[in-house]
Amino acid sequence: MRSVSALLLAFGLLLGNSSIAGDAQNLQPDRLVAWCIVPFDAKQRGPAERAEMVRRLGMARVAYDWRDVHVPTFEEEILQYKKHDIEFFAFWSWHDAFEPLIEKHGIHPQIWLMFSAPAEGTHEQKVKAAAESLLPMVEKTKRHKLKLGLYNHGGWSGEPKNMIDVCEYLRTHHQADHVGIVYNLHHAHEHIADFEQQLTMLKPYLLCLNLNGMNDNATPKILPIGSGQHDTEMLKIILKSGYDGPIGIIDHRETIDAEESLQQNLTGLKKVLGEIGK
Repeated sequence: MRSVSALLLAFGLLLGNSSIAGDAQNLQPDRLVAWCIVPFDAKQRGPAERAEMVRRLGMARVAYDWRDVHVPTFEEEILQYKKHDIEFFAFWSWHDAFEPLIEKHGIHPQIWLMFSAPAEGTHEQKVKAAAESLLPMVEKTKRHKLKLGLYNHGGWSGEPKNMIDVCEYLRTHHQADHVGIVYNLHHAHEHIADFEQQLTMLKPYLLCLNLNGMNDNATPKILPIGSGQHDTEMLKIILKSGYDGPIGIIDHRETIDAEESLQQNLTGLKKVLGEIGK
């Protein structure tokens, strides 16, 4: 007969495995956010084709990136998402042509925005300068009841600690509780080794976590989930952390059809989840 201590150890291991797996509801296709699927789509779809493509994949959320050529079709994009029951989840940066459409169509996308790194000063001075440079957008998003996501894109302003400090400054000094962080793994290869530590710090501020296949030295930088050296371990860390907020998958490869790229990510994500018991 097995001892009580052995049984308790076995039970503890089962609980440990369960905590690693989590429930993964935010990794189901209809909860995932499609990102970088507009200017990076090799087929250069229009709003109707894009909405149909997203729905074919079983997805229902889009973070909308754009270029100047897309400005005239902002409203049609919104209408097509509504027609196909797709959430207009986020909008890249800002454009004044988009502002009146927010109230007209009753949408509340997150606004994803990079911020500049001050050239000099102490850490505290840099944080203050960076935060205060964001105040016009902080006030604008607050007025429209939108979340403002600080977006990592490398450098000082892409470091988790600095993003958190800027976020905290805005919340503390400007009552900006609607400001959070959007963290992109394709701009975070330098934090593969300490990802668990970084995610623990970021978790209270995360508005969205965008996945990517992750190899050492970003070779290549953009890779379908499930194709990278570190994907399984990093996904385990995400699940173990208990993060249950929005998660995105990306296209971001100009020479590939966005539908093919997103499908590669969906297939790879399903494979990795299967490997870790989900």
